[in-house]
Amino acid sequence: MSGSRKAIWAGIGAIVLVSTLAGAWGMAMSLYANHRQDTQASEAAKTSEAPKSELSRYAVGPLAALQTPAELKPAPEYMFRDRNGTAVRFDAFRGKVVVVNLWAMWCAPCREEMPTLAALAKTYRADTDLIVLPINVDATPEAATEAKGFMADHAPLPFYSDMRFQLPFEFPGKGAMPSTIFLDREGRIRAVFSGGADWDSAEAHALIDALLAEGRPAQGVEAPAG
Repeated sequence: MSGSRKAIWAGIGAIVLVSTLAGAWGMAMSLYANHRQDTQASEAAKTSEAPKSELSRYAVGPLAALQTPAELKPAPEYMFRDRNGTAVRFDAFRGKVVVVNLWAMWCAPCREEMPTLAALAKTYRADTDLIVLPINVDATPEAATEAKGFMADHAPLPFYSDMRFQLPFEFPGKGAMPSTIFLDREGRIRAVFSGGADWDSAEAHALIDALLAEGRPAQGVEAPAG
């Protein structure tokens, strides 16, 4: 067989191989997508069947997927770190309503919603009972450095990190990114939202105001004499 014919057959063989691999890859991705959809549907069914708290009335509009478990579990006793590398636990924020946001630089929806978290922090700046607590989960020093620079453009948000990327799996979202968790003054998980959202929206304000109202004296009612 001449050299030109060998080259032709080799080219045909390469095309067939690439087509076969592409087909296998496409099939694998299709199976993965179907499995992911089935898993999400199963989790959604479990969530819809689970008992909900009175905060479920705030699961409306863009927050319709908000989870509001009736069983109130404490935030995990998990250590993360502040900008200076000092160890922090959620117990440090007891007495405050805390909006925990788990995010990463590789997560586009995480970056897209960050300006709304900064706006939320500004909206409630005068209310010292609310803490907006973004926690970055990028797992390399280079990515963490990039994340710090990113947060510098979203004042007044602080920078916290969990470079072990474990914290997302400690909350009910089980690894969903981004994930936003609402803790009450006792450090209990009251609501969870998986995915991006506008956190300076009227719906988000209503949920936060309800949590802030818990533990505060009702307006216009005087405390009894001691």
